[in-house]
Amino acid sequence: MRKTKQAEEAFEDNPLYHNTWKLLSKYRDVVWSLELSVQQVKKSFEMEFKSSIDEFLESIYSAGAEIQGTMIEHHAKCIEKSNKMLKMIDSAVELLHTKHRMGEEYYWVLYYTYLSPHECRNVAEIIESIRPHVRTISYRTYYRYRRETVEALSDVLWGYTSKECMSILDEFFPEGN
Repeated sequence: MRKTKQAEEAFEDNPLYHNTWKLLSKYRDVVWSLELSVQQVKKSFEMEFKSSIDEFLESIYSAGAEIQGTMIEHHAKCIEKSNKMLKMIDSAVELLHTKHRMGEEYYWVLYYTYLSPHECRNVAEIIESIRPHVRTISYRTYYRYRRETVEALSDVLWGYTSKECMSILDEFFPEGN
């Protein structure tokens, strides 16, 4: 079991997949933060302007007013940026789920490990949650699927340009030609 843990830690530290690990590890926090931010902005608007955000923005736009450089613009851009990041991850996960040959298995590993609103307490709970969807899953299989899932998701998110693929492309398209 110790070798498996060391291999997983080495994989997680690999700079090729570091960004994907980081995105996935922050997913629940970003979802929570985004929901809180939206609620806070809505409450602030209601208290300060005595109207909803939609009503406020509609009145500003119809009056031709600019909100550039204001706190309103800053909050809106932060929310928009977080929302775009979540949509990018969700889109990549959906593509992996529907198009990859191991999409169903990989999806459930991703979902219960990183994406579900309820965070499982440990690997045993994750595996139990996955079992109705992927019957034959052991600890070893889970860790292997998790590594393969992050590799596949990295390919979707950052492009299919890993070193082993570049050597294959060089075979088909040599630089001298």
